[in-house]
Amino acid sequence: MVNDSPGRFLVEGNLTFSAMDKKTVSDFAFLTDNKQIILDLSKVQNADSAGLALMLEWIKHADGKQVHLCFVSVPEQILNLAVLCGLDKMSYFSSGNSASPADTETA
Repeated sequence: MVNDSPGRFLVEGNLTFSAMDKKTVSDFAFLTDNKQIILDLSKVQNADSAGLALMLEWIKHADGKQVHLCFVSVPEQILNLAVLCGLDKMSYFSSGNSASPADTETA
């Protein structure tokens, strides 16, 4: 994860079970003092259910710190899984290229 600009982070690589390690799962360094964080997934190459699970874990920890997350450029694989799980209506997910957390409703 790369800090792209204040409150905006670029997630790169794979969000798959085989690519996950303990550091990936437990790395919440992006949860800074900002109350709104955008996670740009446009550079994610492959994703599976482990990627969706990681995103849900990020949401859980952000909610605990009262930080609003907004995911942008969510990979189609993740969006399809979110639909299957009934999570597609959550405000955290956006398939657009850019968004502001202020532009989204909270779940």
